[in-house]
Amino acid sequence: MTTAVTRSRLAINTRQSVRTPQQWCSMMSSRSFEHSEFQARVTRAQALMAKDRLDGLLVTSVDNYRYFAGIESNFGESLTRPWFLLIPASGEPLAIIPAIAEALIRDTWVSSVRSWPSPRPEDEGTTIVAEAIRALPRRYGRVAAEFGHETRLGIPVNQLNDISQKVSGVELVDGARLIWTLRMIKSDAEVGKIQQAIDIAGAVFTAVTDFVSIGDSERIIQRKFRVRLLEEGADQLPITICRSGRGGPDGITGAVRDRQLTEGDLLFIDTGTVFDSYFCDYDRNYRVGRVSDALLAAHERVWEANEVGLRAAVPGATAGSIFEQMAKALSSDDRELNSNGRMGHGLGLRVTEPPSVRLGDDTVLAPGMVLCIEPALEYEPGKIVLHEETVLITADGAKLLTVRAPRELPTIR
Repeated sequence: MTTAVTRSRLAINTRQSVRTPQQWCSMMSSRSFEHSEFQARVTRAQALMAKDRLDGLLVTSVDNYRYFAGIESNFGESLTRPWFLLIPASGEPLAIIPAIAEALIRDTWVSSVRSWPSPRPEDEGTTIVAEAIRALPRRYGRVAAEFGHETRLGIPVNQLNDISQKVSGVELVDGARLIWTLRMIKSDAEVGKIQQAIDIAGAVFTAVTDFVSIGDSERIIQRKFRVRLLEEGADQLPITICRSGRGGPDGITGAVRDRQLTEGDLLFIDTGTVFDSYFCDYDRNYRVGRVSDALLAAHERVWEANEVGLRAAVPGATAGSIFEQMAKALSSDDRELNSNGRMGHGLGLRVTEPPSVRLGDDTVLAPGMVLCIEPALEYEPGKIVLHEETVLITADGAKLLTVRAPRELPTIR
């Protein structure tokens, strides 16, 4: 199946980068979800529990708690007080939380709550959690938790062991497949949050050539970029990468430096900006004055590889097949496939989620998935060019959520 990429996103006017009061009101009204959104997620989870022969799902991580309960809090920044959500195979979920958070959880759709006075290191909810698991209607004697691929527990391993010992006869098993089966498919409301984050970043990306000049340092550029993201309505800025180098940066994951932009550089900016708990993740590249022909050729090659990836992102294709097609586009003279570990990933409550656009990932794309497509090329030793776009998989193919990067590199003077 082949399809054209839907290019429905409009370019943003860089002269109106700060939102009007009316735009702010619109953004505020789009926050949070209806209770029916969370109820639908739990219902879907319970259908998967039946297939996987599970009596329940125990959630302890911040993003999964947000996904099922709708909690809005920075509780994950503190490791003192653990939070638990127990979703039974049927019926309503049970929130098991520190007493300090009772009022907060009662503002969500979750009505069943148990708590304890915390901090209490000798028993941080362990007894209550074990009692709740034992009280589940026992059909299979199996309860899933966040043990596997791209999941993390929100409690210490010692506490997990204590809970396991207290629920004799119940096996705690990996629930990662169930969780990601749910979370990989976004609702329209979730896509709306991601789109807001993308639009916030897009407004700032478009204005970079207006507020960055030759001689600015990476540190100063990053600071300017972050300030503008906040002005546009970003909630959190956990990731803002700003790297430069003559002909291209030698790494795209390092911290900013005091290195100043000079003629012949490539400036790379990547952001994981958050709106209402949902991430965007994409980058843009800028040439600094006159650059080498080799850089321009590499940029063109990576831009074309991105086109290949966008066209390949259709329902029924695998994540691995997208990587393979882009890698072939980046290779020449019968060389091996490009050596990148992956060239894309899912997006949502985390800046990277399954699937991975890599060889061997056989995840079949389906409508509702949001993917970042990001081919990269080290065209000379220590010189990297990377392009990243975000798409929504629809029944007809890939719909661009980002405004497509210009084919010609924008110039900083």
